[in-house]
Amino acid sequence: MKPSECKTLFSELAPAGFYVAIRVGFYSPELEMNHFSPEWIDHYTRVGGALSDPLLQWARDNAGHAHWRDIALALKSQVLNDYARFGLGHSCVVSVLGSRENPKRSVGIFARRERDFNASELAEFEAILKNLHEDSGRCLTEPQLEALRLYAKGFLYKEIAHELDISQGAVKLRLRNGADRLDARSVREAAHIAASRGLL
Repeated sequence: MKPSECKTLFSELAPAGFYVAIRVGFYSPELEMNHFSPEWIDHYTRVGGALSDPLLQWARDNAGHAHWRDIALALKSQVLNDYARFGLGHSCVVSVLGSRENPKRSVGIFARRERDFNASELAEFEAILKNLHEDSGRCLTEPQLEALRLYAKGFLYKEIAHELDISQGAVKLRLRNGADRLDARSVREAAHIAASRGLL
């Protein structure tokens, strides 16, 4: 399932907003979607919410899903109070573990205003997040990987063309098709994604 398709599903299931981080590495995820309101994002950023967010702490230490209310009962936190103040008290968190070979974790926080998520909605979030987590993109061809490797090293298109003995048009096509396979918006993003997945 493509990230764009997942965004649509998440938006339908979590009308008050959502945040998804796929395969979180040393300091950043390979893919990030933040569809909370600008007001919440601004407030959360100003108070450094991510550094003390009990939902993210739960996701770090657990796999599966939990309601905001269950975490709020166990932990008193200003960030949790802020969730409620911004109308996000009916949130849930979902966490998907990586494997021994690739221990990166994926996390999602989903919100609605009028009620808690039911069991089938929680299961759907978990299934979609797991699908995103496990889908490292359709395989790149070796020619696409060659071009991306050189691009990631800082080679210009004409230098890549010379190195691979192909035209600049062929270089652009390989890089664009590689970006499409990784569902990247640009060649630069494709190189970043490929590098973070150990493909380069």
